[in-house]
Amino acid sequence: MKVFKKLQLIVVASVSMMIVRHAHGETRTSFSVININNFQSVQEQNLVRAMELVDRSMEVYFSADRQAMYRFYNPDTKVRPEEKASVWMYSASIEAVNAILSGLRLQKEKGNHGLFDKHYKRYVDLLAQLHENAAYYLGKFNLISFTQTKDWTVYAVDRAREKGGANATGILNVYDDQMWMIRELIEAYHLTGKDTYLKEAEYLTAYVLDGWDCTRNDQGNENGGIPWGPGYVTKHACSNAPMVSPLVWLHEIYKKKKDQITYNYIDAKDKQSRRSKMIRKSDFYLDFAKRIYAWQKDNLLNNKGVYDDMMGDCYPDCSIAYEIVDGVKYRKNTQLRKAVGTSFSYNSGTMISGAADLYRATRSKVYLEEGKELANASFRYFARPDSQVSEHYTYASDGFNNWFNGVLLRGFLQISPVFEKAGSYMDTFQQNLDYGYSHFLRSGLLPQDLLGGWHADKDKNNLEGMFMFAYAAQYAMLSQYEAGR
Repeated sequence: MKVFKKLQLIVVASVSMMIVRHAHGETRTSFSVININNFQSVQEQNLVRAMELVDRSMEVYFSADRQAMYRFYNPDTKVRPEEKASVWMYSASIEAVNAILSGLRLQKEKGNHGLFDKHYKRYVDLLAQLHENAAYYLGKFNLISFTQTKDWTVYAVDRAREKGGANATGILNVYDDQMWMIRELIEAYHLTGKDTYLKEAEYLTAYVLDGWDCTRNDQGNENGGIPWGPGYVTKHACSNAPMVSPLVWLHEIYKKKKDQITYNYIDAKDKQSRRSKMIRKSDFYLDFAKRIYAWQKDNLLNNKGVYDDMMGDCYPDCSIAYEIVDGVKYRKNTQLRKAVGTSFSYNSGTMISGAADLYRATRSKVYLEEGKELANASFRYFARPDSQVSEHYTYASDGFNNWFNGVLLRGFLQISPVFEKAGSYMDTFQQNLDYGYSHFLRSGLLPQDLLGGWHADKDKNNLEGMFMFAYAAQYAMLSQYEAGR
């Protein structure tokens, strides 16, 4: 396997010379037309490009008052269709801003105060504005879960015309959308110190964990796993693994505190009685991180070393079932008989991140070794050498893969401090972004296919806004990586 590892950039006029090394030790020199004369480093260049992409995306994908995000924009026709972004797509804008803020803080820590002083406050303000307007996706509904019946206010898939008025019933909200928001809310708390972000993150975490299938099998063990949403029975990789890292972060926040939380569960002996007890938050969050990680690994890891999409093949069918225990109605387990579906890069990326975070929190080498194995297997499976451009790796760009791939990159970033080889995998993302930036940047935007460019038919260049924010987040993550090299 070839991995082209960037060692340094040497500026010569407007041409940068890249020294690259093959995995087997051979070196060579290649050239790219990236002008970094105005930048002190690749780290700074990446961060500036991330900010440019976010600023441009805010112009073309958001309404003038920044209250609504539209899904598409065509840089050739200058047309923005009326379709609004889903909350998942909207969360990509928050992710990009958080990634930029992290990069700016690292710039300051490295002694470069210029970018931080000029931009940090405006992105903190943008973060607050994006969070405030995410309320257009919030809606209330009543849920019968495995342990209780409760009213919740959570993020619906689709945007409403007024804040808090979204329809979040049935299949109109999914657990993974809450997870992406939880992740960014905790990150926002770390970046700003605002308790509002943490409070909402914990509320949504309680909602997600209320979806954990704590019903018991014949041996008294939990069936485990979180369905895709309260209106589904299939249990997806994307509704489990994204929660592992945020749970570890919550554990770390409360590690030295005595705060407690209510833990709802089902009695292991009679396998029916609903119980509850108070438990330390730090223990509660770490325990659930381990259980979710273990459930996904046990059920969805395939023989290619990456993760299948979901547990399906419902028996007797995929309808939500209920049971009555002591006169109270609860959700009942639905048997899922096999793993099915496509292996997407983000479902492995979240598990790499989870393994890295669990290793940091527990120092258990099992998580480190599993994270390394998954990183290697993911690169082998998702990166195709020389299929579009010589000496570049192609990652799938159809469907929503551009966003999925950013989650894989984040996994590589999170494990890179303890697994140096992950850095060489990250360099392939750098190459592709830079190739697209050098060859195909149009109206301040990048194409869906970074190595293949734009469609010849200009009417077919409707570009997903979440992809632009995903590219920005990737550039910001690469800036963070460069800062720690």
